[in-house]
Amino acid sequence: MEHIILYGSKYGSTRQYAEALSRQTGIPALRYQDAPNLSDKKTIIYLGGLYAGGILGLSKTFRGFSLRDGQRLIIITVGLSDPAHPETRENIRRSLQGQISDQLLRSASVFHLRGGIDYQTLSRGHRLLMSLLFQSVRRTPEENRTAENQEFLETYGKKVTFVDFGSLAPILQVMRQQDASAQ
Repeated sequence: MEHIILYGSKYGSTRQYAEALSRQTGIPALRYQDAPNLSDKKTIIYLGGLYAGGILGLSKTFRGFSLRDGQRLIIITVGLSDPAHPETRENIRRSLQGQISDQLLRSASVFHLRGGIDYQTLSRGHRLLMSLLFQSVRRTPEENRTAENQEFLETYGKKVTFVDFGSLAPILQVMRQQDASAQ
């Protein structure tokens, strides 16, 4: 097995993307907790759900890891906020910088996808955190709210999904281009 897809998912959106990518590429998808030794993998694709400013399992998976010649890393984040908004991308970038080495981040191809949320399935702790965040954002004057804040207020307490398997197309294209340049 030259290639591997790893994912960190708590509520399912990231797993859905990982499984869809696996079906489209024939590359096996595993939970990050079940990751084998990565040193002999040619391509490592990591999908991680965004939770409380971190990418689930990313730092644990790549702690002390560095890419060897010929290896490639693709990191895909999955979150509720729309990555089309510059502030969302910047927040994700800061999170990535806090979880993996600069060298690894510079070497990786990074993509951002939208997931979903169902407040009824959240753990008690996550529901509490989301409630506290909601109260804080709601108190923010409307003119000072970011697009990310406004989307949060609009979706709070609801079941919403933005999962779009068509958004995997740019990732598949990069993988094909990298495969073609490696030959």
